[in-house]
Amino acid sequence: MAMLMISVVARAEDREIAEIFARQGIRGTMVIASLDGAKTFIHDEDRAHRRFPAASTFKILNTLIALEEGAVTGKEEVIRWDGRQYDFPDWNRDQTLEGAYRASCVWYYQELARRVGAVKYRDYVRRCSYGRLAEPFDGTSFWLDGALRISAIEQVEFLRKVCRRKLPFSMSAYDTLRDIMLASQTPGYTLRAKTGWAARENPQTGWYVGYVENGGKVWIFATNMEIRNAEELPLRQAVTLEALRAKGIVE
Repeated sequence: MAMLMISVVARAEDREIAEIFARQGIRGTMVIASLDGAKTFIHDEDRAHRRFPAASTFKILNTLIALEEGAVTGKEEVIRWDGRQYDFPDWNRDQTLEGAYRASCVWYYQELARRVGAVKYRDYVRRCSYGRLAEPFDGTSFWLDGALRISAIEQVEFLRKVCRRKLPFSMSAYDTLRDIMLASQTPGYTLRAKTGWAARENPQTGWYVGYVENGGKVWIFATNMEIRNAEELPLRQAVTLEALRAKGIVE
């Protein structure tokens, strides 16, 4: 009976988070979970189990793979820009791994993908239980074109393994990823994260996934939402941070 009660509580709709989404007039889901699994808050559990294109949230796993396979040697290694003009000014320059992660630079990670190769990606996605990769797939765009899809629940489980360093990667790869994932830091907490934008879907999907270290505790989160236009993209972070504040995880 106790186990049944715990299961029911874990599946209850979180009203505070639901109200945040409602105030913004957006559809989406959010999962916030403690590293140890003792507490989980979910808004829209049905959507939380649905898979959406991984988009740039795949850069978390992609970074680990590229480092492990020697496609890049560290966060400061430079890959030269080929001069092609992109709509995002931050992409129109030479890139380091750290800079490309922060700018979500597609061409940089596509170059890493060419160096890694599709066969190894297929293996890593399977070994890391990272959503579902449809076959056949394009080796340099599978995370962008919808071939690689993952749910918010799966994002949380993946990040739990990243935090615990339970995936098949070296300690140096984990250390480098930890450095470049840093999004914000205050005296009270540290937040590491990655955005994503599945712009080729209709409706489009926005992601914000990561984890917070606070007072010796770790909280993992995954947010996805429908995006109607580019002006709504900041809501990915804004809604997530508001929910984390409502739960007392960040200030």
